[in-house]
Order: sequence, then C-alpha cells, then structure tokens
Amino acid sequence: MPVGTARTCMNGLNALSGVGLLTVPYALSEGGWVSLALLAAVAAACWYTGILLCRCMDADDAIRTYPDIGERAFGRTGRLLVSAFTYVELYLVATGFLILEGDNLDKLFPGARVTLGTVSLAGKRLFVVLVALVVAPTTWLRSLGVLAYVSATGVFASVVIVLSVLWAAAVDGVGFSGRGTTTPLRIAGLPTALGLYIFCYGGHPMFPTLYTSMKRKSQFPKMLVICFLLCTLNYGAMAVLGYLMYGDGVLSQVTLNLPSARLSSKVAIYTTLLNPVTKYALVVTPIAAAVEERIRGAAGKGARAVSVAVRTLLVLSTVAVALALPFFADLMALVGSMLNVAVCMLLPCACYVRIFGAPSMSSVEAVAIGGILVLGSLVAVTGTYYSVMKIIHELV
Repeated sequence: MPVGTARTCMNGLNALSGVGLLTVPYALSEGGWVSLALLAAVAAACWYTGILLCRCMDADDAIRTYPDIGERAFGRTGRLLVSAFTYVELYLVATGFLILEGDNLDKLFPGARVTLGTVSLAGKRLFVVLVALVVAPTTWLRSLGVLAYVSATGVFASVVIVLSVLWAAAVDGVGFSGRGTTTPLRIAGLPTALGLYIFCYGGHPMFPTLYTSMKRKSQFPKMLVICFLLCTLNYGAMAVLGYLMYGDGVLSQVTLNLPSARLSSKVAIYTTLLNPVTKYALVVTPIAAAVEERIRGAAGKGARAVSVAVRTLLVLSTVAVALALPFFADLMALVGSMLNVAVCMLLPCACYVRIFGAPSMSSVEAVAIGGILVLGSLVAVTGTYYSVMKIIHELV
C-alpha cells in the first residue's frame, strides 16, 4: 500500500538511525575535529547515491529492490554481487549487536558469572550468550510485523540517547573537559573515522523499498534530504558531546564511559540495549530467507523445521564470531570500510553509469560521481587495511 511522505520520512530516519550513534565520539577522537567535515561529506555523498538508486529504478518498472538494480546494470553477476555485499554486511551488523549488548550489560552488571558443570561463562561472553538465547526465538517468526513496529522506536531512541548523554555532562557532573580535545586532525586515525562515519549511513538496501512505497515519488529526493540532514545533526551532536566529555579517553561506545550509578547513564544504556534486541531478527531474516530459498525444494514437508534450524544456526554462528572478535568499533569500521562503502557509494555509482551511460551525464554529475568513486575507493582500501590490522593487533 502506498504511504505518505511523512511516514516514509519516519521510515527513512529509522533506516539511518542505528548503533553507529554510539561510535561517532570515538570516530571523532580518531580523526580530530576536521573529520567532522568528512562526516558531512560522507552524508552528502550517501544522499546523492540514494538519489542515483532511485533514478536507476525509474529506468525499468520491473525494478523493485537493490539486487534488481544490480541485475539491470550487470546481469546475473550484478545481482549476486549486490546480494553478497548486502548479506555479509547484515551478518556482521547482527554480530555487532551481540558485541554491543555484551559490552553494555557487563558495564551494568560487572562480575556476573554462571557455571554449569565444567563450563563457566563470565562478563561480556556470558551476556553475549544470554542475549543470543533471548533473540533466537524472535528469528523463528515468519511475520515480523510486530518487530518492525517496535523497531520504529529507533528514531525516538536515538534522540533519547543523545539527550541522556547531554544530561550526564551538564547536570550529573561529567562536564566537558575531556583530555586531548584540541587536536584538529589525526591523519593516522582518518581511515577508522571514515569507516565508522560511512557505517552510520548504511540504509541504501532499504531505499528502493521506501521509494516504491511512496504515493508521491517525486517527493523522495526532498524526503531523503530531510532524513540525512536530521540524522547528520544527531550524529554530529553526539560526536561533539562525547568527545568534549571524554576526549582521547572516549571508548568505542560512549555509553561505556558514562558513570553507571547515574540515572541518565542508565537511561542511555537501557535505551541502547533495546534497539539491537528488537532489530536483530529484522537484520538476519533476509539472510535466512535467502538460505531457505536455496534449500526449499529439499525441505519438503519439513520446511518449518528447516527454517527454525537455519535461523538457529545463523544465530549460533554470530555468537561464535562475536566471542572470537569482541571488538565493536574495529568490526563496525571494517563493515563501513569494506561493505558499506561498496553498498552505499561504489555500487550505486557503477550501476547508474552502466544503466544510463557516461555520455548521458552532465559535467556536474560526472564530477560528483567521479569524486564519490575516488573517495569510496580510497576509504575501501585504507579503511579495510587499517581495520583488519587493528583487529589482528587486538587478537595478538
């Protein structure tokens, strides 16, 4: 059913409002104050590539999804490429949810331990497993309508988190005197900062659905401007707040710095914990559906059992990755640099040029697309390298 511009705008805000909000203070500390300009540049680039995706959809009425755009541009290979990047991104985001939950629950309940026979789990590892047990049944649902409705609170939750952090600084005595907040630019930290900034704008797989759902599709560019502007203001406010409060000492998730005894801190942390729990199933369902589609013929009458088994194994695999790589900021920077940059910057430009052809573009379009391709390629190479090196360093 077609929906109005206001509702689509709310859905767009929800698509762009995520756990990246917690990492932007850390990203700012990595890149320095000048990197805020890069946050704005990334937002502008991702907004423009969102427009390009919609133009690609207008080229063929049969196009309904992002993989459809890939197939229209590059055939079967294009569909597989877009799908692969999207599914791996979703998988690692789901893994990041578990890491985030484990980190924040460990802050709320330090020293927690459970022993069953010879097996003992404590701290972050314990909470990763417990959260997985909670979210696993939600992945078995065929209809996620209720979860989709609950996850729409993401927009409100993002605002609540920022206001809670502001309250902690201005009222609860944390203040704005973080160490190292005078550094204008840190070249070495820019790849990590850019990867985390791009991670914040990873809503492109949902844009085609939003576009096709609109009653007045001509309003989509305007709606997209509003979504990106409001989200960028929210991300920028959180980055500045967290960095001024904790400076170089800001952690990968700013909620881990907050004094746990304060009410404002508890509000921020509990609000942070809510979103991943409600969104986990929504994130992993497209992956599960793709796997089930491949084995549907072999399942026969046991299709329901196969579906539950596939989704349970998917949850267990994300638990294994979360326990093996419990580095939230580094993992999300890797997702941003390697996957989001492809899905949100490189592939939209490549598909647009392939579908419409370079000769049909204006000089302004050519410059904009060329600039995005250069920026995206640079971030993909340097950001992925630095993120992988940091993860390896943490493991060693």
